[in-house]
Amino acid sequence: MTAPDRSGTGSFTVASFNVNGIRAARRRGFDEWLATRGPDVVALQELRCPATEVGEFDGYSAAVDVGSVPGRNGVALLTRRPPVAVRTWVSHPPRARGLGEFAAHGRYIEADLADRPLTVASLYLPKGGLPAHLQRPGSMREAPDGGARYERKQRFLDAFTREVNRNRLAAARAGREFLLVGDLNVAHTRHDVTNWRPAQKMDGFLPEDREWFDTVLGSRRLVDVVRQTHGERPGPLTWWSWAGQSFTKDVGWRVDHQLATPGLARLAVDVTVDKEAAPDERLSDHAPLVVTYRELLPQTLT
Repeated sequence: MTAPDRSGTGSFTVASFNVNGIRAARRRGFDEWLATRGPDVVALQELRCPATEVGEFDGYSAAVDVGSVPGRNGVALLTRRPPVAVRTWVSHPPRARGLGEFAAHGRYIEADLADRPLTVASLYLPKGGLPAHLQRPGSMREAPDGGARYERKQRFLDAFTREVNRNRLAAARAGREFLLVGDLNVAHTRHDVTNWRPAQKMDGFLPEDREWFDTVLGSRRLVDVVRQTHGERPGPLTWWSWAGQSFTKDVGWRVDHQLATPGLARLAVDVTVDKEAAPDERLSDHAPLVVTYRELLPQTLT
C-alpha cells in the first residue's frame, strides 16, 4: 500500500481500529500501517495497557483513556492537530443513568476537532454473552454465568442510547457534525455476518442486539455510513477469529462501525477495510475500517 496523496482532493479519512493490544499491534507493524495509510483521524479500541506504555504516534496528537481495569479496554483518538476539547467519562461523567458502572473502564472518548466542524467519538462497547436460557454447558467457550454478561451488556446498550443522543445533540448545538466510531460488538444485518443464520443465537447478533442498533439509527439521528456506502450486499467484514481458517476463508463479522449524523453521512464517498494479505501479517483480530469523506465545511452542516 502506498500513502495516498490527498493534496487538493477536498477529502479526509477516518479510520476505526480495534488493535487488540496496542503494544502487540505495534510489534506487528501498526506504525508502518499508520504512516502508509495516513488517516486524518484514527479511533482506536482495546489499547490494553497503562497510559505510560501507549507511546507516541508520529504526526498525530493522541487523546487517550486507558481505563482502570489492568490489561483490558482502553480507547484513543489520533488527530493531526490537537483537538479543541476532549471528553472522557472520567473527565466528563456520562449523564445517562446506568452508565456509572462503566465510567472508569476506558470505553468512550470524544473530541472536538480543531480543523473541521466535527466531534468524533471512539467507543469500545462491552462484549456480552448469551441469555441464561440459551446457555448450554459444554457447548460454550466460557463457563455459564446465568446470563450475567448478557445482562451487563444490555444495561449498557439501554443507557448508551440516551447518552449518544445527548452527545449528538450537544454537537449540533455547537455547530458540529457527530461521528461515532468503534467496536460496537454488534453486527446489525445479515450482510454483516458470513453465516448469519446460526449467528442469530450468538452474542452480538441476537435479536435484541440488532433491535438496539435500530434505535440508534434514523434519518434524523445517525446513519450507518459503511452500509450506506457499501450497499445492501455482503460485507465488508472487519473481524475474523484467530482460530482455524476464518481469516483465509473470509468467514467473519462486521462489528466495527462508523455512525454519522446525516449531514456528514452524505459526504461519505468510499469505504475500505485494510485486511492484510496473509494471516501471518495480521496486526489484530480486527482490520482497520477506513471511510473517506468529502471535506466538511460549515455550510454542509445538518
